[in-house]
Amino acid sequence: MKRMLLAVIIGLPMAALSQSAALDEKVEKFLKEHRSEWHDLNVPFVDGQTLHDIIVKKGYKSALEIGTSTGHSTIWIAWAMSKTGGKVTTIELSEERHNQAIKNLTEAGLIQFVDARLGNAHELVKQLPGPFDFVFSDADKNWYAQYFIDVTPKLVTGGCYTAHNVIDGNTPREYVESVQKNTKFETTIDKKSRAGIMISYKLKGD
Repeated sequence: MKRMLLAVIIGLPMAALSQSAALDEKVEKFLKEHRSEWHDLNVPFVDGQTLHDIIVKKGYKSALEIGTSTGHSTIWIAWAMSKTGGKVTTIELSEERHNQAIKNLTEAGLIQFVDARLGNAHELVKQLPGPFDFVFSDADKNWYAQYFIDVTPKLVTGGCYTAHNVIDGNTPREYVESVQKNTKFETTIDKKSRAGIMISYKLKGD
């Protein structure tokens, strides 16, 4: 309904409006049918919804996801990108998970909004040029600090950097505290998730 009202306000053609509504229906159906199946290092449903809502609210269009797994969070991010006119670049180390994610994204109707990269994020994150306005970090937690160092110069002012598993004991406390103390960012922790999502908005350029 929100997408329909927005489309009417900005004067989108009815054909485009119909396609958007059809995609929403397809994604919602896919997520509902597979809701209980995301066990392989994927985020819970509520966390995916949180990421989606941040992107849509802020109108972000250039996202980076570090750690695709089999694509649950990617689906939520890509769904948001379909509404803002953007695209998400996502990185996965495991070829098996990478291939399954592509299959899931294709079935959900969102593959066109995704640039899925297979490789080591330690290397790929440094190589990607950016700029990005939204980042979701959910790969190896002991490398979170380095990802933050490598990516934040490519994050636009006003952009959002999110990190998963910050209250469940999986993420080094030193990393969490260092980001919270970073005056270039405004940081909160969303505790609706049992894992915890740290949400940091960039206030200043590098």
